[in-house]
Amino acid sequence: MNLIPVRPKLLSCRHIPKVDASFALALGCDPQIHTSIGIVTCDQDDSMYAALDHATKYAKVDVVYAKSFYAGSNHASGPFSGEVMGVLAAKDPDEISEGLTALRQALAESICFYTLPGENQPSFFPHVISSLGYYLSKQTGLEVGRPMAYLIAPPVEATVAIDAALKGARVELVKYFGPPTETNFSGAYLTGELPEVEAAARAFAEAVISVANQPLEAAVRPSRMRF
Repeated sequence: MNLIPVRPKLLSCRHIPKVDASFALALGCDPQIHTSIGIVTCDQDDSMYAALDHATKYAKVDVVYAKSFYAGSNHASGPFSGEVMGVLAAKDPDEISEGLTALRQALAESICFYTLPGENQPSFFPHVISSLGYYLSKQTGLEVGRPMAYLIAPPVEATVAIDAALKGARVELVKYFGPPTETNFSGAYLTGELPEVEAAARAFAEAVISVANQPLEAAVRPSRMRF
C-alpha cells in the first residue's frame, strides 16, 4: 500500500512540578499521589491518545485528563490548541519528564495518521498497539499488554473498513466510535492475537483505500429491477 504518513505536530508541552492541590483535584488527580503534572496538546487526537498510553509504559505516570476538541485542529481555539489536550500526573516530577519524553518520541517516530497520494484524499489511522499500556487498558477493559488495533477514519470509510477488518481477521470488536465524534471521524478498537490484529489493520487500510478509489461504487442501476 502506497501510504503517506501524516506526522502529528506537538503544539505545547508544559510541566508543572508542583500543581495546586485544588486544581489537581479538578483535573481528575488524586492530590495525595499526583502532585506533578505534564500538559500536552497536539493536532491529531488519536495519535495523542496512543502516545499517552505509550507514556504509561515507560514512566510511572497516570493519564488523568485526555479530551478532544470539537471540529478538529482546523478549527482550533488558538495556535497551541490543536484538537486534543492530555495531562499526565505523578508524584515524582522526574516521572513526568520521562513520560513526556516517551510521548514526544512516539509522536515523532511511530504514531501517526496516513493518507493517499493525490489531492482531497482521506486521512486515517490504522494503528496497531502490540502491547497496551495502563491508559488504554482502563479505557477498554482489556488487560495491560494485550494487542489492539486502533482504527479511525472518516465516517463512510470507517463504516466500510471496520466491517472489512472484522471479517479479515480473527479479532473481536471492543469499542465502536460512531459518527459524529468531536472531530467528526469514526472508528473502533479491535483485539486478538498480534498477527490477527495486524491483519485486521491491513484489511481496514485496504478498505479505506477502496472507498477512496470508488466512493460511488454502489450508485449503479441494479442488474435486476423490482417491479
